[in-house]
Amino acid sequence: MYKILIADDHPLFREAIHNVISDGFPESEVMETADLDSALALTQEHDDLDLILLDLNMPGMHGLNGLINLRNEAPTVPVVIVSAEQDKQVVLQAITYGAVGFITKSSPRAQMTDAIEQILNGNVYLPSDIIRTQKASPRRHHDEASIPPELLQALTRKQLLVLERMTKGESNKQIAYNLDIAETTVKAHVSAILRKLNVHNRVQAILSAGDIDFTAYLRR
Repeated sequence: MYKILIADDHPLFREAIHNVISDGFPESEVMETADLDSALALTQEHDDLDLILLDLNMPGMHGLNGLINLRNEAPTVPVVIVSAEQDKQVVLQAITYGAVGFITKSSPRAQMTDAIEQILNGNVYLPSDIIRTQKASPRRHHDEASIPPELLQALTRKQLLVLERMTKGESNKQIAYNLDIAETTVKAHVSAILRKLNVHNRVQAILSAGDIDFTAYLRR
């Protein structure tokens, strides 16, 4: 069904995620490796990979540098970070550097399966519990990468509600359920939001809207 590479130096975790894939996506071909060099070699040998599950801390990674190297070598293969890391800034940086998702190793089995399914379906997956937390570092100036008020004023109330839930890490399916609207309607709202905010993708919207007090805008 799918061809997936697990790149992690912990044998027990590789076995665990292998089982998640085998149970959730039967007949998928799963390969395993324990360091970045081997992962890079396998991506060259198998250009038909559907997904790479990449550990941030295995040998050769040097943090997010390994992700950048892998994206440079195999730009067409989706990469999702699977890590014990819980820092919101690291999660957002990983997405900024080209990952299509971030799964924490402490995630329940069903949540991992759902995350992988979302990613294989072409969506970005962010851990909502981490995204909902306050920013871990005050490194950003108030006006840096933030959305000008006039652009926010251009959003309809429904679009503001959708954007608010996007910043919490919710998928289109979750937003549709929580707002009691069709998933196709959510997609239309997301497209309109990106256009009105002058951003290119969902991640940029989330990064720029992270500090917004939505309550103030929704009162109008």
